[in-house]
Amino acid sequence: MKNWLLSVSFGLLFCFYSNAQDILGKWKTFNSHTGEVRSIVEVFQQNGKLYGKVLRIMDEEDRDNLCTECEGEDKNQKIEGLVLMKNFEKDGGEYVDGTITNPNDGKIYRSKVWIDENDPNILNVRGYIGFFYKTMEWERIIE
Repeated sequence: MKNWLLSVSFGLLFCFYSNAQDILGKWKTFNSHTGEVRSIVEVFQQNGKLYGKVLRIMDEEDRDNLCTECEGEDKNQKIEGLVLMKNFEKDGGEYVDGTITNPNDGKIYRSKVWIDENDPNILNVRGYIGFFYKTMEWERIIE
């Protein structure tokens, strides 16, 4: 009985740990009009919260672009290298109460992210404006 209980406990612990790790890593973002890969974003945890940083902009001509419309510490920072996802907290199978910055116009949106229930290699990224929202799908980079 003790072995069974111990096995179940470790199994549950592994599930919770692996679920939290599933969202971490590198993800491809796409141009919603052309379907082309726009950038690579690395999702990471820091101090128990989730963040996302632009690792690479695919269009070489855009790699030195600055976030001129951003505010605060992000203003005039290079978009490549910018932490555009900030302060997401885990809530069940989702990360919520975070923000995401659109570096093209500097607007900041309330946001949540979660792994697609049908495909663990898809990250759903949803930004909100009031009651309206837009969901983007990012694709995991498998190394």
